[in-house]
Amino acid sequence: MKNRSLKQAVVLLSGGLDSATVLYLAKAKGYICRCLIFNYGQLHKKEICQAVKIAKAAGCTYKILKIDFPWKGSALLDRKIKIPEKAVRGIPVTYVPSRNIIFLSFAASFAETIGAQAIFVGAHAQDYSGYPDCRPEFFKVFSKMIKSGTCGGFSILAPLLRMNKSQIILAGAKLGVPFELTWSCYRGTKIPCARCDSCYYRAKGFKEAGLVDPLIKK
Repeated sequence: MKNRSLKQAVVLLSGGLDSATVLYLAKAKGYICRCLIFNYGQLHKKEICQAVKIAKAAGCTYKILKIDFPWKGSALLDRKIKIPEKAVRGIPVTYVPSRNIIFLSFAASFAETIGAQAIFVGAHAQDYSGYPDCRPEFFKVFSKMIKSGTCGGFSILAPLLRMNKSQIILAGAKLGVPFELTWSCYRGTKIPCARCDSCYYRAKGFKEAGLVDPLIKK
């Protein structure tokens, strides 16, 4: 049921620190947030569990949407593709083809149905250096398409788009983001592997921010 008297937002929540920061930023802007969490066949489900914990900690409702990429095409979906253990140039094998297009399309349908004013997504500069569906021009064009193809009247917002990881971490710290609940590692191990590129960028971000990652035991 639509309720346009409320300032509502759909937030794409993955369980990582970027999407968690976006959620808390949207809340700080006065939005009632509805978290959309995707179970898309990723090899580990830890990020889904952490996303649920983050949504609960933020006092937000959430939906877990199960979809499938039967053709795989990514190291996050196919055990035959090795997860890289260092940062790489170009498009990494962890890229899931057209994932943001698909996620945002579901989010647009959800937003239009509930009468939300915005969709928040945690894409940022570090992502769009390698992931084509995280580039500023993508969001510009996709937003234009959504406006012409729906009657929802909502905006797609990527407030972290031009920030690096350390800037995101500092912003999240000010917002009170529970970083101890976030999960960035591409593996679903008990503690972060400290080898994949996602772990590398997270560690680099915390170091540059001058903060200690609560997931790293000293």
